[in-house]
Amino acid sequence: MTDYSGYSNYPPPPSQQPGPYGWAAQPGPPFVAGKVRSTGMCFLWMVVTLGFYSWYYWYCVHDELKTQRGGRGLGGGLALVLAIFFPIVLYFMTPDEVGNASAERGLGRPVSAIYGLWVFLPLIGNIVWFIQVNDALNRYWRSLGAVG
Repeated sequence: MTDYSGYSNYPPPPSQQPGPYGWAAQPGPPFVAGKVRSTGMCFLWMVVTLGFYSWYYWYCVHDELKTQRGGRGLGGGLALVLAIFFPIVLYFMTPDEVGNASAERGLGRPVSAIYGLWVFLPLIGNIVWFIQVNDALNRYWRSLGAVG
């Protein structure tokens, strides 16, 4: 293994050679950081809309995660279908995807699928689940530079 610590005064090498004059560089995939969502406002919207906001929330969260992770994950459309017909599944899949994304980023796994068990504790379980999962998701988005 070669030690390059003595070469720190030199700039890093260019990532690729430029194309001929007049050629535009190929654009890469756009960087996407998800939206930081206020836990209190999300909870308020869920109460005001009698729970329908949760469908929108699950759609956006899974769509943003799949987009940011390069196609890995559940995706918004499938999450919406599950939210409408089998919502219990998302109580386990959402924290699992947030935990996997955080682990890939080197943040550890603040939440995992086991957090879905909170749903079986009436009323307070849903609140605890949402606070923990949304907080972990917000920390993940902030680590990518999202503001909020």
